Amino acid sequence: MPRMDGNLETSAYGRGRRGKTKTLRQKDRLIGRIYSAKNEVKSPIWMELLNGVLRSCGTPFCDLRGGHLQFERRELRKGEICMELIASINSAINGFVWGVPMLVLLVGGGILLTIRNRGVQFRKFGYAMKNTIGKIFKKGEAKEGEITPFQAMSTALAGTVGTGNIAGITTAVTLGGPGTIFWLWITALIGMATKYSEVLLAVKFREKNKYGDWVGGPMYYIKNGLGKNWKWLGAIFCIFAALAAFGIGNAVQVGNITDSVNTVILSFNPDFSGQSTVNVVLGLILVVLTAIVLFGGIKRLGAVTEKLVPFMAVVYIVACVIVLVYYGAYLPAVFSKIFTGAFSPEGVTGGAVGSVILVITWGVKRGVFSNEAGLGSAPMAHAASSTDEPAEQAMWGVFEVFVDTIVICTITSLTVLLSGLPLGEAALDSYTSNGTAAVAAFNTILPGTIGGVVIQISLLFFALSTILGWSYYGEQCWGYLTHDSKMVKALFKAVFALVCIVGATGSGKLMWDIADTLNGMMAIPNLVGLLALSGVVARITRDYFKER
Repeated sequence: MPRMDGNLETSAYGRGRRGKTKTLRQKDRLIGRIYSAKNEVKSPIWMELLNGVLRSCGTPFCDLRGGHLQFERRELRKGEICMELIASINSAINGFVWGVPMLVLLVGGGILLTIRNRGVQFRKFGYAMKNTIGKIFKKGEAKEGEITPFQAMSTALAGTVGTGNIAGITTAVTLGGPGTIFWLWITALIGMATKYSEVLLAVKFREKNKYGDWVGGPMYYIKNGLGKNWKWLGAIFCIFAALAAFGIGNAVQVGNITDSVNTVILSFNPDFSGQSTVNVVLGLILVVLTAIVLFGGIKRLGAVTEKLVPFMAVVYIVACVIVLVYYGAYLPAVFSKIFTGAFSPEGVTGGAVGSVILVITWGVKRGVFSNEAGLGSAPMAHAASSTDEPAEQAMWGVFEVFVDTIVICTITSLTVLLSGLPLGEAALDSYTSNGTAAVAAFNTILPGTIGGVVIQISLLFFALSTILGWSYYGEQCWGYLTHDSKMVKALFKAVFALVCIVGATGSGKLMWDIADTLNGMMAIPNLVGLLALSGVVARITRDYFKER
């Protein structure tokens, strides 16, 4: 970085700038004042924000090294300026949201709920499996405005099982190493109690809207459980969740579909140059499919997800199990790396103290991102269930986390580790996206391009299911904020469907980063309400199992 002491009169940046533009001396003083302000602020988030502002304004980026004010010339177009600013702001907020306080709140909250419910996810695991997967083929009846318990679970699992289970886990393993999977398991085991509590409260405090449909979720158990003085906290949750629906529930999913499809195409035809056309076509197809389901209401959504979710899960699980059986001899070594790497990740990150924290952070983040325990999203689907017993529906919450993280995420991570995919940030940066990294891992371990085809099909169905599930979450949030305005809901559905085009043609990495941030922000109000009502959960659980 070149150093330029004094003002900018002789710099290339400053030559020929006249008229309404600030003089060079004025700009120099302005930058100096901004830098002085930045230097006084101790919080890293504000330092990052100020750095982002400086970059985005097209002014030199300033830093203090060796007692000298230094400048780096930035030549950015308007579009790049905007993306730089968004990325800088999001990075700063993400670092704060997913810092130690959030990890403590998520994990500590799950531990508290586990203790208060006397380890219900462990004590009653057999009961949960018997009354969920054990009744999967039992036909259920639901009235108008309701869906069956299985359809509610399928809708929730549709929103939960997404590209994060493939591309996200690949990212976590690559950046955090094998030890990440251990903390993923811990998050899941604790998250079962969190998801159980969320679903129970959603059914307990749900209400009928003016159209006769059951509606529920964090905003309702905050309002009806904590009192109307807390309605503002429910509204904050809805704002974050409504925005997250466009990210984690749409653009991120579509982006991984297009990336993986293009990767597979290039594997057959390396000279192919029509990626942008493919992206647009895929985006348009997803727009149509999404709109057809969305405008059909909760009944159509439940009917689609109850068929889509089991099919996609079975196809992917079978493919991964075949790999694991074939390479079964290497599994003991892989598990050894997982348990060793959880506490000694020297092989991946250089052995720094912060490396252990990095491994834990990636494990927790991807655990939450995959099973959404603590986010408050899935309870909105479960609230539409026809069941009248909160604890009975809550058993499906335990099943969700088990299938999503313990089963699907585990077999994904084992397959990636068996593939020998290079680990570390540099290795991940060599791929165009998280999705292409997953394709590469599966192509390595399966003959020819079979792995890429499997991932392509899986990502397509996983992403489509997530889009459908999160469309319902977003609709419920906008409905809560606008008193179930039909016009607003219809507008949301239309915009949500069209966002598929944005996801197909946008920046994948930035979308992942923003989705991460919104996840953390929507979790905060939900966890506050959840922990405040933990006594209600414990009482209902105790009363329910007295008779069983």
